[in-house]
Parts: sequence; structure tokens; C-alpha cells
Amino acid sequence: MAERLTDIGPPKYDSFWPQVIKDNAGKWLYHDILEPGVLLHVAESGAKIWSVRAATTRLMTTMMVEEICKIADQFCDGHFRFTTRNNVEFLVSDLAKLEPLKKALAAAGNLPIGGTGACITNIVHTQGWVHCHTPAIDASGVVKSVMDDLFEYFGSHKMPAQVRISLACCLNMCGAVHCSDIAILGVHRKPPVIEHTHVDKMCEIPTTIASCPTAAIKPSKVDDFKSVAVNADRCMFCGNCYTMCPAMPLADADGDGVALWVGGKVSNSKSMPKFSKLAVPFIPNEPPRWPTTVKLVKQIVEAYAQGANRYERLGEWAERIGWERFFEKTGLEFTHHHIDDYRFAATTWRTSTQFKW
Repeated sequence: MAERLTDIGPPKYDSFWPQVIKDNAGKWLYHDILEPGVLLHVAESGAKIWSVRAATTRLMTTMMVEEICKIADQFCDGHFRFTTRNNVEFLVSDLAKLEPLKKALAAAGNLPIGGTGACITNIVHTQGWVHCHTPAIDASGVVKSVMDDLFEYFGSHKMPAQVRISLACCLNMCGAVHCSDIAILGVHRKPPVIEHTHVDKMCEIPTTIASCPTAAIKPSKVDDFKSVAVNADRCMFCGNCYTMCPAMPLADADGDGVALWVGGKVSNSKSMPKFSKLAVPFIPNEPPRWPTTVKLVKQIVEAYAQGANRYERLGEWAERIGWERFFEKTGLEFTHHHIDDYRFAATTWRTSTQFKW
């Protein structure tokens, strides 16, 4: 099998490792963050490798990839990797090349160093209006607008702990909005429009009906056209029907917008992993710079930075002071939309008298 040749799937991952990583795989002793964006990993053998993390865009041109490759060839023997949050890490095995690499990245102007430790990490996001067929909001435009305002926190350690921000452009949630410190979520509020004259020509009606997770679609006949009808009370605005049937578009200028969620995390450190909780139920789409969304995200970040203890994640801070205080500190409005009315929600209701005020 070692000599087997195949074109099925990518080459084995370890064939791309730098030699120092190959020699010390599974034998790393510790790592340290030397400065924002610069990490040092030390192996049991004493071998060292430095990682320089720089932000990139999620959607980039081939010219940008070529530029990254040229920098890696010059300073890292061609070795770099992309992280799960759209950063690029240059892997430096020669300390003498570390400072020249940092200067080259600064000179490039489009690869800012940061995203490690107690900072706001690069925002992971979905496709948005650029590519996806069911988004309620744009992805790249919102992320660009938010990070422009929060950029000082990317290349510094000014936060109490790491703050992960994510964006998903609809409730199908290709992004990590269920488990991020701050999540920006696109929401639809209106059921799909049915183009009755096109449904039978463009769609398989049984498949369209079967695609609905809440059984909100049934067959119908409108003006002698074979079509479907939607029970608006059962519709959850997921867009599955539009995926199956292009004659049932979901996008709506007035009904689509942004919701903000807070307090999620994947980390098992200091407290259990947490799901995000609703903070702002709806903000209208405001392209090209989404000023209200940017303003409210910054309010949350600054209230957290001012009030949290060191190493305390945003959700841990909110639970320590109480969610009632969270809304007070952040200046967000509490509405009936925040009350959990899920049919099995009794297990999560705060039914005790021990409220934290």
C-alpha cells in the first residue's frame, strides 16, 4: 500500500509537513505565544518551530494565493497552512527568518499578523450573497464591516480572553454560530413566494413537498396550474423548498435581516461547552456597511472587555453577572423574542428563585 498510486482524494497530509514536524510528530512538549500572532512550539528533543499567523479573506483570488506561496517559499521553505478561521500560518523552522518574515508581511499590507491569545480572532463565515442561494444577509460584506471596526483587537491582547466571532447567512447555519462568543446570523421572516406558473415546469412537486422538515407544503392547483401551497404558520423559513424548487424563492428585502447571538464556546476549559443565546432578535439589512450591526457588536465587545475577569469567556462573564445584568451592561433591549418558547424548553427555564441580579 505504501507504493500504491491513486488519484482518489488528496495526497496524505503528512507529506506536506516541514521536516522538524515530521521528526517530532506526537512529541511536542509545549507552546508559547511570544506576541500577538507569533507562536513558538518546542518538542521534547528541544527542536523548535515558529508559527506566524496572519488574517486572510475567506474568498480570495488565485493571485492572493500566489502571493502567499511566494512569501512561504522565501521564508518558510514553502511551508504554510490555513487555519479553520481563515487565517494563514507561516511555519518557520529557522529563527533567523522570523523577523524578515514579519517585515515582509507588514510590507505586503494585506496579511495582518494577529489572531492568537486574548484577542478577537478572524471571523469565520459562510457564502452570503456571493454564492449561496438561500442567504438572508451577505457574509463577506458584514464581516468586512465588523472587523474594520474591531481590527485593533485582532493584533493585540486587549481582551480578557479569546473572542470568537462567526457569521452564518441563514438558519441552515454553515457557520459556527451555535457555539461562538458572538454570532451574526441571517434570518428570514417570511415564507417563500410561490410562482404558480413555473412550479410544474421547473420542479418535482413530490420532492419539493418531501423537502419540508415541518410538513408545511401540500399540493395545490391554482388557475389550472399544478402547484403547491405553504402553511405559513408551520414554515420555519429554512429554504429547503427553494433548494428543490427554484420557483419558490425565499429572499425578501423587508423580511430578511440580522440576529445576534452570544455566549457560545467549544472549549471545555473552566466551564462546559455552551450554546449561543439570543441577544438581538432582528436588525434590518443595511448594505454596504451594516452600521447598526457593527455598532451593536462593538457594544457587546466593549462591555465584555470592561467587565470580564481575565481568562473569562463572554458566556462565562454573562452567567457570572446574570443574563439580566448582561442586557443592562451591553445596552441591549430585552423583548419577548428572548423568552424560550420551545416545546421542551421547561428543562432550561429558570424556575428557581435564585436569580442573579
